[in-house]
Amino acid sequence: MNQGLYEELVTKLISNKLSELDKNTFQVKTTSIDKAEAAQLLSAHIGKTIRHAFTLIKGDNILENQIEIANKIILFLKDELKKEEFKDDLIETEGKILNAVFTKIDAHFTDLDLHLKEITPYTRLIHSELFTGGNSGTTLESELRKEILSSDRIDLLVSFIKWKGIRILEKELREFTSRGGKLRVITTTYVGATDAKAVELLASLENTEVKISYNTGNERLHAKAYLFERNTGFHTGYIGSSNFSRSALTDGLEWNLKITTKEVSHIIDKFRKTFEAYWQNSEFELFDKNKDSEKLVKALKDGKFSKDYTPNINFFDIKPFHYQQEILEKYFSPR
Repeated sequence: MNQGLYEELVTKLISNKLSELDKNTFQVKTTSIDKAEAAQLLSAHIGKTIRHAFTLIKGDNILENQIEIANKIILFLKDELKKEEFKDDLIETEGKILNAVFTKIDAHFTDLDLHLKEITPYTRLIHSELFTGGNSGTTLESELRKEILSSDRIDLLVSFIKWKGIRILEKELREFTSRGGKLRVITTTYVGATDAKAVELLASLENTEVKISYNTGNERLHAKAYLFERNTGFHTGYIGSSNFSRSALTDGLEWNLKITTKEVSHIIDKFRKTFEAYWQNSEFELFDKNKDSEKLVKALKDGKFSKDYTPNINFFDIKPFHYQQEILEKYFSPR
C-alpha cells in the first residue's frame, strides 16, 4: 500500500494488505465508522461494487440481465427490511428513462421532441461537469440558455452584472419570467463594475426581484453562482468564476463547476440555504427601479473611486519579431 492519507472502507482486500505490512516499519490509523455517515459511506461502496459487477455482464442481453440483477437486489432489501414500499423501486423490464411530462392544455409548444431539444441541457440533469471556457466544447452560455428555459425558479449570486452579459440571455430570461418562473438576483456595487442599466433591465422583468449590497468597504461579495430549481426535483447549479459578462459567459478562460441534485444533493442544499440567508440579510437591499436608480448610479460611481479599489495595471515587455530584430541590429546597433 502507498503511504499517505486514506478515507477508505476497510474491506477484506484492504484488511489483507494491511496485515502484510511490517508492524515495525509502518504505523496504521483506523477509526470506527460514524453512524451519521454510515448510510452514505456504505451505499457509495455498494454502488461502486454493483457498477463494477454490471460491467462484467456480457452477451446480447446485457440490459435485461442488469435489470434482473438490480431487481433481485431491491427484492432482497424488501424481504430483509420487511418494507413493501421497496416494490415501488423495481425497474420495468423495458428499460426506459423518463425524459419529460408536460400538459397538452395551453402548451406553448406543438412539437414535444423539438421543445425538449431546445430546453434540455447538453450535460444532462444528473451529471456534474466542469466548464473551463475558451475550449471547443459546450459553452457556459449555451448551457445556461437551456437551464433557464427548463427551470421553475432561478437564484443568481454574482458580484458584477454587465449589460452585454444580460443581453446574451435576455430572450431566455424574458421567456422564463413571463411564463411564471421566479427569478431572484443578488449583486453588488463593488468597484463600480456592475452596469446600472443591466440591473434595471433585470428588475423590470416579471416575477423578478433584485437585491444589492451597496457596502463596498467591508462586505465584498465575490461569489459567482447560479442555481436552477425544477418542480421535478432535478436541480442544477453552477459555481465558479463567471460573473454576468459577455466574456465570462462565452470565450473567457473561466472555470465553472456544474453540480446536480442527483450527484451532490448536499451541495445543492447548502447553496439554497446560504442564498436564502443572504436574501434575508439586511445588507442586501431590494432594488426598486422607480426609487433606487439614482442611488445605484451614485454607488457605482463611488465604487470606481473607492479607496479600496486598486486598478489593474498590466506590465509587459515589448519584444520585436525576428525580422524586426535583424533590422534593429543592422541600423541601430553600436558600430
